[in-house]
Amino acid sequence: MAKRKRLTPARPDFLSTEAQIEPNPPETDTQAPETKTMFPMGVAKTTPRPPIAQVAGEAAISAALTEMTDMVARARSEGRIVEVLPLSSVEMGHLVRDRVHVHSDDLDALKSSLKARGQQTPIEVVDRGEGAFPRYGLISGWRRMVALSDIGAVEVLAIVRHPQTSSDAYVAMVEENEIRADISFYERARIVVKALEQGVYSDPKQALQTLFANVSRAKRSKIKSFMTLVEALDGHLRFPSAISERVGLELVKRLQADPGLIDAMTARLSQEVPSTAEAEVAVLLGEGLTQKTRTPTQPRETGPVNVAYHAQDRRIELTGAGVDVAFARALETWLKTRSPHDEP
Repeated sequence: MAKRKRLTPARPDFLSTEAQIEPNPPETDTQAPETKTMFPMGVAKTTPRPPIAQVAGEAAISAALTEMTDMVARARSEGRIVEVLPLSSVEMGHLVRDRVHVHSDDLDALKSSLKARGQQTPIEVVDRGEGAFPRYGLISGWRRMVALSDIGAVEVLAIVRHPQTSSDAYVAMVEENEIRADISFYERARIVVKALEQGVYSDPKQALQTLFANVSRAKRSKIKSFMTLVEALDGHLRFPSAISERVGLELVKRLQADPGLIDAMTARLSQEVPSTAEAEVAVLLGEGLTQKTRTPTQPRETGPVNVAYHAQDRRIELTGAGVDVAFARALETWLKTRSPHDEP
């Protein structure tokens, strides 16, 4: 009879009381690992942002861009941004310049500085509008424009100003040059005369007090005196900015005493054509500029002048043999420059 084998359970403690199955076994991570087959094209899925969060983010970006645009526009309108403009886009003759002559030595020094260090100070321009050509008009920085053009530059650093009136533009130009203190009395007076001719100001007093508001009263008075010289000789002088304060005031005194000297001065300037500033001043101050050098057609005083004042209608009546064209010109000049009611 065959002998039976004794079978041994795989787990000896299977039937013991210690090997009880827990009613609620702890959870275990039995998930299979992620594989590429779980995602299309091998790209993991992303959870989409809630619509409200996306809208809020786009609104914040748009608000930031709008704020930045407004800030740049405000800074440009206030003249706090330096722009790079083509040199050809700036009209140098936009305003009548107060400079009538640039010394070659000064211009050479400026060109050397621009070559070595570049443009350090921007010019000032006004935007003349999209349809204008050139687009911008020069307010201040005429010497820098000339120097940049001479050295072959094609661009210029500029600040775009927004003057409300023509007067504001002229004031900006005058003030910049006054800071440099290298503008002659003739040039100062000339810009007043030209501004009056263009109708920027209604009378000399307004022009002087607006353009030269920051200078002393005595200096404005001298500028006003030089206006007589500008009105008499502008266009006939080759070196007007070289006329010193002393010489200019002396010439004004002579012209006020005898307006007929204007013709004599201009005639001599045309005949001699002085080639230097010194020679031109010598011609202006030279002997012989008296009444005997007047042209034959120049009217002359031939007798006394009778003055009658009518208080009722505040009127002065001038009569007599001495009232002629020369007398009228002399009186008009005196009224413009010496009237106590026209204080500069």
